[in-house]
Amino acid sequence: MSANSNNTPLLQVKNVAVHFGGLVAISDMSFDLHKGELLSLIGPNGAGKTTAFNVVTGFLRPTKGTLHYKGVSLAEHSPHEIAAMGLVRTFQRTSLFSNETVFDNILTGLHLQGKASFLDTILALPSFRREEKHLKDQVWELLDFVGLAHRAKEQSISLPYGEQRLLGVAIAMAARAELLLLDEPAAGMNGAETARFMEILQKIRQRGITILLVEHDMPLVMGVSDRVIVLNYGKIIANGTPAEIQNNPDVIEAYLGQGVKQHA
Repeated sequence: MSANSNNTPLLQVKNVAVHFGGLVAISDMSFDLHKGELLSLIGPNGAGKTTAFNVVTGFLRPTKGTLHYKGVSLAEHSPHEIAAMGLVRTFQRTSLFSNETVFDNILTGLHLQGKASFLDTILALPSFRREEKHLKDQVWELLDFVGLAHRAKEQSISLPYGEQRLLGVAIAMAARAELLLLDEPAAGMNGAETARFMEILQKIRQRGITILLVEHDMPLVMGVSDRVIVLNYGKIIANGTPAEIQNNPDVIEAYLGQGVKQHA
């Protein structure tokens, strides 16, 4: 909920459009995201939500408009460079090393942040051994954080889908995200798993991590968000608090339906 002291947005998206040939995926999208916020993007299928994620993280280039993270233009940066800046995403289709254990999936993510040199690693020098122990301790901490410590030795592909989503979040956190973009993280979760995930989101925020969330589960969205942006046909039709969004007649007509208040 807190903003930067100088009120400069952590992420600034201004007049962004994305075209695929003659198809307009996003027509004109502008929004700010401040440090400490949890902002959700919602809308019908095909509204442009995942396209928005792909543009912010460098997987797509906008047809027009600008994107700035910490005041730095993202225009010339690759997805890898953007992730290294602390802007890290998960995907709708969980991206895991399917033949590796749950533990090793997270360890691989942490190794990308390691400081040991190639020679240290090959010769197993003390600096490598110290770093390896430190990284493994971090893996256990992240596994406890998302509630998957009991799955550490299992192959990631064997996890139920909801737990694969949690593992995806842990891997993203292993990349030291400052701004975490979560693309439908609750997909495939049952009611109890979703409630647990809502608690995890709050714990992530307590670590000072800002969150941009795409999610279809409206009770989750309305329960955790500071603000909600509604996309429809590539346009933002509403931007406000959960209470404002739930009572916006344009949003109700376009997406939420008359039953939204019962689900809030």
